[in-house]
Amino acid sequence: MFAYGFMRNAFLASTFIAITCGTVGVYVVARNFSFLAHTLSEIGFAGAAFAVWLGIGPLWGMLLFTLLGSISVGELSLHSEQKESSISAISALFTGLGVLFLAISGANSNYATNILFGSIIGVDHQGVIQLIALSIIVLLMIFSIQRSLNFDSFDHIGALAHGVKTGAISVIFLIALAMSVSIGAQIVGSLLVFILLTLPPATANYLGKTIPAMIGWSVFFALIGVWLGLYLGYITNLPVTFFIAVIEVAVYLVTYFTHIIKHSL
Repeated sequence: MFAYGFMRNAFLASTFIAITCGTVGVYVVARNFSFLAHTLSEIGFAGAAFAVWLGIGPLWGMLLFTLLGSISVGELSLHSEQKESSISAISALFTGLGVLFLAISGANSNYATNILFGSIIGVDHQGVIQLIALSIIVLLMIFSIQRSLNFDSFDHIGALAHGVKTGAISVIFLIALAMSVSIGAQIVGSLLVFILLTLPPATANYLGKTIPAMIGWSVFFALIGVWLGLYLGYITNLPVTFFIAVIEVAVYLVTYFTHIIKHSL
Protein backbone atom coordinates (compact mmCIF):
# COMPACT_ATOMS: atom_id res chain seq x y z
CA MET A 1 0.00 0.00 0.00
CA PHE A 2 2.74 2.48 0.93
CA ALA A 3 4.56 1.62 -2.27
CA TYR A 4 2.20 4.10 -3.96
CA GLY A 5 3.04 7.77 -3.62
CA PHE A 6 -0.58 8.87 -3.45
CA MET A 7 -1.18 6.64 -0.41
CA ARG A 8 1.89 7.97 1.36
CA ASN A 9 0.66 11.52 0.68
CA ALA A 10 -2.82 10.61 1.87
CA PHE A 11 -1.65 9.12 5.16
CA LEU A 12 0.76 11.99 5.87
CA ALA A 13 -1.79 14.71 5.16
CA SER A 14 -4.61 12.94 6.98
CA THR A 15 -2.44 12.46 10.07
CA PHE A 16 -1.87 16.19 10.50
CA ILE A 17 -5.49 16.98 9.64
CA ALA A 18 -6.76 14.47 12.21
CA ILE A 19 -4.48 15.91 14.90
CA THR A 20 -5.70 19.40 14.11
CA CYS A 21 -9.40 18.56 13.97
CA GLY A 22 -9.16 16.37 17.05
CA THR A 23 -7.58 19.20 19.03
CA VAL A 24 -9.81 22.02 17.81
CA GLY A 25 -12.87 19.78 18.11
CA VAL A 26 -12.56 19.56 21.89
CA TYR A 27 -13.19 23.30 22.09
CA VAL A 28 -15.90 23.16 19.41
CA VAL A 29 -17.88 20.77 21.61
CA ALA A 30 -17.07 22.63 24.83
CA ARG A 31 -18.24 25.95 23.37
CA ASN A 32 -21.37 24.39 21.78
CA PHE A 33 -20.13 25.32 18.32
CA SER A 34 -21.11 22.06 16.60
CA PHE A 35 -23.86 23.80 14.63
CA LEU A 36 -21.41 26.55 13.70
CA ALA A 37 -18.92 23.97 12.43
CA HIS A 38 -21.64 22.47 10.25
CA THR A 39 -22.55 25.91 8.90
CA LEU A 40 -18.92 26.70 8.13
CA SER A 41 -18.65 23.48 6.16
CA GLU A 42 -21.44 24.70 3.88
CA ILE A 43 -19.82 28.12 3.62
CA GLY A 44 -16.62 26.29 2.69
CA PHE A 45 -18.47 24.52 -0.12
CA ALA A 46 -19.42 27.89 -1.58
CA GLY A 47 -15.83 29.07 -1.21
CA ALA A 48 -14.44 26.01 -2.99
CA ALA A 49 -16.96 26.43 -5.81
CA PHE A 50 -16.05 30.11 -6.05
CA ALA A 51 -12.38 29.16 -6.36
CA VAL A 52 -13.21 26.69 -9.15
CA TRP A 53 -15.03 29.50 -10.96
CA LEU A 54 -11.95 31.73 -10.61
CA GLY A 55 -9.66 28.92 -11.70
CA ILE A 56 -7.66 28.66 -8.46
CA GLY A 57 -7.26 25.86 -5.92
CA PRO A 58 -10.47 25.05 -3.98
CA LEU A 59 -8.55 25.09 -0.66
CA TRP A 60 -7.86 28.81 -0.97
CA GLY A 61 -11.45 29.64 -1.76
CA MET A 62 -12.56 27.63 1.26
CA LEU A 63 -10.09 29.46 3.47
CA LEU A 64 -11.31 32.84 2.28
CA PHE A 65 -14.99 32.10 2.73
CA THR A 66 -14.69 30.25 6.03
CA LEU A 67 -12.45 32.93 7.55
CA LEU A 68 -14.94 35.64 6.66
CA GLY A 69 -17.89 33.44 7.55
CA SER A 70 -16.55 32.31 10.91
CA ILE A 71 -16.29 35.84 12.24
CA SER A 72 -19.65 37.01 10.92
CA VAL A 73 -21.57 33.86 11.85
CA GLY A 74 -19.80 33.65 15.21
CA GLU A 75 -20.78 37.22 16.07
CA LEU A 76 -24.32 36.60 14.85
CA SER A 77 -24.65 33.51 17.03
CA LEU A 78 -23.59 35.52 20.08
CA HIS A 79 -25.81 38.55 19.57
CA SER A 80 -28.90 37.31 17.74
CA GLU A 81 -31.93 36.24 19.76
CA GLN A 82 -32.85 33.76 17.02
CA LYS A 83 -29.35 32.56 16.25
CA GLU A 84 -30.40 29.11 14.96
CA SER A 85 -32.76 30.63 12.41
CA SER A 86 -30.24 33.27 11.39
CA ILE A 87 -27.42 30.76 10.95
CA SER A 88 -29.74 28.43 9.03
CA ALA A 89 -30.56 31.27 6.65
CA ILE A 90 -26.87 31.96 6.08
CA SER A 91 -26.22 28.26 5.56
CA ALA A 92 -28.96 28.05 2.94
CA LEU A 93 -27.66 31.15 1.18
CA PHE A 94 -24.09 29.84 0.88
CA THR A 95 -25.25 26.40 -0.23
CA GLY A 96 -27.19 28.08 -3.02
CA LEU A 97 -24.16 30.20 -3.92
CA GLY A 98 -22.02 27.07 -4.09
CA VAL A 99 -24.41 25.46 -6.55
CA LEU A 100 -24.44 28.67 -8.60
CA PHE A 101 -20.65 28.96 -8.76
CA LEU A 102 -20.33 25.33 -9.85
CA ALA A 103 -22.95 25.84 -12.54
CA ILE A 104 -21.39 28.95 -14.06
CA SER A 105 -17.87 27.52 -13.81
CA GLY A 106 -18.83 24.54 -15.96
CA ALA A 107 -17.23 22.07 -13.51
CA ASN A 108 -18.17 18.44 -14.09
CA SER A 109 -19.97 16.26 -11.58
CA ASN A 110 -16.76 14.54 -10.46
CA TYR A 111 -15.24 17.86 -9.42
CA ALA A 112 -18.38 18.75 -7.50
CA THR A 113 -18.32 15.36 -5.78
CA ASN A 114 -14.69 15.90 -4.72
CA ILE A 115 -15.60 19.23 -3.13
CA LEU A 116 -18.63 17.85 -1.33
CA PHE A 117 -17.19 14.53 -0.16
CA GLY A 118 -13.41 14.94 -0.32
CA SER A 119 -10.65 13.27 -2.30
CA ILE A 120 -7.68 12.81 -0.03
CA ILE A 121 -6.04 10.21 -2.28
CA GLY A 122 -5.82 12.85 -4.99
CA VAL A 123 -3.65 15.21 -2.89
CA ASP A 124 -0.24 15.73 -4.50
CA HIS A 125 3.05 16.46 -2.74
CA GLN A 126 2.58 20.21 -2.89
CA GLY A 127 -0.92 19.85 -1.51
CA VAL A 128 0.43 17.77 1.38
CA ILE A 129 2.93 20.50 2.25
CA GLN A 130 0.18 23.13 2.20
CA LEU A 131 -2.09 21.06 4.45
CA ILE A 132 0.71 20.32 6.92
CA ALA A 133 1.71 23.99 7.06
CA LEU A 134 -1.87 25.09 7.69
CA SER A 135 -2.32 22.38 10.34
CA ILE A 136 0.80 23.55 12.18
CA ILE A 137 -0.41 27.17 12.05
CA VAL A 138 -3.76 26.16 13.57
CA LEU A 139 -2.11 24.14 16.33
CA LEU A 140 0.27 27.00 17.16
CA MET A 141 -2.70 29.37 17.39
CA ILE A 142 -4.52 27.04 19.78
CA PHE A 143 -1.49 26.38 21.96
CA SER A 144 -0.60 30.09 22.13
CA ILE A 145 -3.95 30.90 23.76
CA GLN A 146 -4.65 27.53 25.35
CA ARG A 147 -4.65 28.66 28.97
CA SER A 148 -7.19 31.42 28.34
CA LEU A 149 -9.09 29.28 25.83
CA ASN A 150 -9.47 26.50 28.41
CA PHE A 151 -10.81 28.96 30.94
CA ASP A 152 -13.21 30.61 28.50
CA SER A 153 -14.46 27.35 26.98
CA PHE A 154 -15.09 25.41 30.19
CA ASP A 155 -15.89 28.25 32.61
CA HIS A 156 -16.97 31.31 30.63
CA ILE A 157 -18.42 33.18 33.62
CA GLY A 158 -15.27 32.55 35.63
CA ALA A 159 -13.15 33.76 32.74
CA LEU A 160 -15.11 37.00 32.59
CA ALA A 161 -14.76 37.44 36.35
CA HIS A 162 -10.98 37.01 36.13
CA GLY A 163 -10.61 39.55 33.35
CA VAL A 164 -9.87 37.14 30.51
CA LYS A 165 -10.22 38.88 27.14
CA THR A 166 -12.93 36.51 25.97
CA GLY A 167 -13.72 38.57 22.87
CA ALA A 168 -10.17 38.30 21.52
CA ILE A 169 -10.02 34.62 22.45
CA SER A 170 -13.25 33.97 20.56
CA VAL A 171 -11.98 35.71 17.43
CA ILE A 172 -8.72 33.77 17.43
CA PHE A 173 -10.55 30.50 17.99
CA LEU A 174 -13.03 31.23 15.21
CA ILE A 175 -10.12 31.81 12.82
CA ALA A 176 -8.57 28.51 13.92
CA LEU A 177 -11.93 26.78 13.46
CA ALA A 178 -12.33 28.21 9.95
CA MET A 179 -8.89 26.95 8.96
CA SER A 180 -9.66 23.54 10.48
CA VAL A 181 -12.85 23.27 8.45
CA SER A 182 -10.96 24.12 5.26
CA ILE A 183 -8.19 21.58 5.76
CA GLY A 184 -10.45 18.89 7.22
CA ALA A 185 -12.67 19.12 4.15
CA GLN A 186 -9.78 17.76 2.09
CA ILE A 187 -10.43 14.33 3.69
CA VAL A 188 -14.19 14.08 4.18
CA GLY A 189 -15.41 16.93 1.99
CA SER A 190 -17.18 20.16 2.85
CA LEU A 191 -20.49 18.48 3.77
CA LEU A 192 -19.06 16.01 6.27
CA VAL A 193 -16.06 17.83 7.76
CA PHE A 194 -18.01 18.41 10.98
CA ILE A 195 -17.63 14.66 11.60
CA LEU A 196 -13.95 15.08 12.46
CA LEU A 197 -14.66 18.23 14.47
CA THR A 198 -17.47 16.83 16.63
CA LEU A 199 -17.58 13.04 16.93
CA PRO A 200 -14.02 12.32 18.17
CA PRO A 201 -14.20 15.03 20.87
CA ALA A 202 -17.76 14.01 21.78
CA THR A 203 -16.48 10.47 22.31
CA ALA A 204 -13.49 11.80 24.25
CA ASN A 205 -15.82 13.58 26.69
CA TYR A 206 -16.89 10.20 28.05
CA LEU A 207 -13.31 9.04 28.62
CA GLY A 208 -11.17 12.05 29.47
CA LYS A 209 -11.32 13.56 32.95
CA THR A 210 -9.01 16.48 32.16
CA ILE A 211 -8.65 18.77 29.15
CA PRO A 212 -5.31 17.24 28.05
CA ALA A 213 -6.86 13.78 28.37
CA MET A 214 -9.86 14.80 26.27
CA ILE A 215 -7.57 16.23 23.60
CA GLY A 216 -5.51 13.04 23.64
CA TRP A 217 -8.54 10.78 23.26
CA SER A 218 -10.05 13.05 20.59
CA VAL A 219 -6.88 13.02 18.49
CA PHE A 220 -6.60 9.26 18.96
CA PHE A 221 -10.13 8.60 17.68
CA ALA A 222 -9.66 11.03 14.77
CA LEU A 223 -6.44 9.25 13.78
CA ILE A 224 -8.06 5.81 14.05
CA GLY A 225 -10.91 6.99 11.85
CA VAL A 226 -8.81 8.45 9.04
CA TRP A 227 -6.11 5.74 9.08
CA LEU A 228 -8.57 2.86 9.12
CA GLY A 229 -10.79 4.67 6.62
CA LEU A 230 -7.89 5.09 4.20
CA TYR A 231 -6.90 1.44 4.56
CA LEU A 232 -10.44 0.15 4.02
CA GLY A 233 -10.91 2.50 1.09
CA TYR A 234 -7.71 1.18 -0.47
CA ILE A 235 -8.60 -2.49 -0.20
CA THR A 236 -12.28 -2.13 -1.18
CA ASN A 237 -12.09 0.76 -3.67
CA LEU A 238 -15.05 2.36 -1.88
CA PRO A 239 -15.16 6.02 -0.76
CA VAL A 240 -12.83 6.82 2.14
CA THR A 241 -15.37 9.31 3.49
CA PHE A 242 -17.93 6.54 3.97
CA PHE A 243 -15.56 4.49 6.12
CA ILE A 244 -14.43 7.47 8.19
CA ALA A 245 -18.04 8.43 8.91
CA VAL A 246 -19.06 4.87 9.85
CA ILE A 247 -16.01 4.34 12.06
CA GLU A 248 -16.44 7.61 13.97
CA VAL A 249 -20.18 7.04 14.46
CA ALA A 250 -19.62 3.43 15.58
CA VAL A 251 -16.92 4.44 18.09
CA TYR A 252 -19.16 7.17 19.48
CA LEU A 253 -22.18 4.88 19.84
CA VAL A 254 -20.17 2.11 21.51
CA THR A 255 -18.66 4.60 23.96
CA TYR A 256 -22.02 6.25 24.61
CA PHE A 257 -23.91 3.05 25.33
CA THR A 258 -21.04 1.70 27.43
CA HIS A 259 -21.22 4.88 29.50
CA ILE A 260 -25.01 4.56 29.87
CA ILE A 261 -24.82 0.89 30.90
CA LYS A 262 -21.99 1.54 33.36
CA HIS A 263 -23.91 4.32 35.11
CA SER A 264 -27.19 2.43 35.18
CA LEU A 265 -25.76 -0.48 37.17
